[in-house]
Amino acid sequence: MTPSDVGALDPAAARELFRRGLRTPTAGWCLGWTQANLLAVPRSFAYDLLLFGQRNAKACPVLDVGDAGATATAIFAGDLRTDLPGYRVYENGEPIADVRDATGLWREDLVPFLIGCSFTFEDALIRAGVPVRHVEAGVNVPMYLTSVKCEPAGALGGPLVVSMRPVPAGLVPEAIRVTARYPAVHGAPVHVGDPAEIGIADLARPDFGDPVEVRPGEIPLFWACGVTPQAAVMASGVPFAIGHLPGHMAITDARDHRFQVP
Repeated sequence: MTPSDVGALDPAAARELFRRGLRTPTAGWCLGWTQANLLAVPRSFAYDLLLFGQRNAKACPVLDVGDAGATATAIFAGDLRTDLPGYRVYENGEPIADVRDATGLWREDLVPFLIGCSFTFEDALIRAGVPVRHVEAGVNVPMYLTSVKCEPAGALGGPLVVSMRPVPAGLVPEAIRVTARYPAVHGAPVHVGDPAEIGIADLARPDFGDPVEVRPGEIPLFWACGVTPQAAVMASGVPFAIGHLPGHMAITDARDHRFQVP
């Protein structure tokens, strides 16, 4: 399918493709519809994750929370166990498997959280004339663990994760302006320029996703990333959790403009 094909899909059609086995990053899919990170944790950790989101709202903006054992939420009418293109499973903080279908692993005590995703504002960037390199290249967005520590909450703590998009120097103010209007999906960048200042040694070696070219005259911009809660799961040794495979998002039934401010 071409970029225009996947961009024109509605969420239900995309989720059916994923349910049937398609595994792909979702940048550029279902333009105009909000994408979200998934993290399902045992009920005993749910309050800590909710508090972690409140204390680290830039990285972990909570859009929706389901009841324990729920397989759908108010903004996601599909099946959270099957309708994402990939899942990552954790035991005692360690990623133990990447799976296409989480049905057999889903537990009655798991509380699903949907967390804002920066893919939501990429269509607005493109319409404003700001290039989005990973969409152009057809690859996953590069994501990096940083040296910046999140504010802990209960049993949860860990490093900030960021996504990176290279932007021509003259368009940096526009990229900041556009994305600042989406505070519920990470908002404006948390860092502009030298990656070493936030503990990133090599842009060509992302911790998640794929590397992208940073061309002469471009400046790397870094946005807080919804993989941050999964980094907290790893750093904190959470006994069990299921998250989305980074870059392989839950495509919700909420419109992008719902999370846009004037």
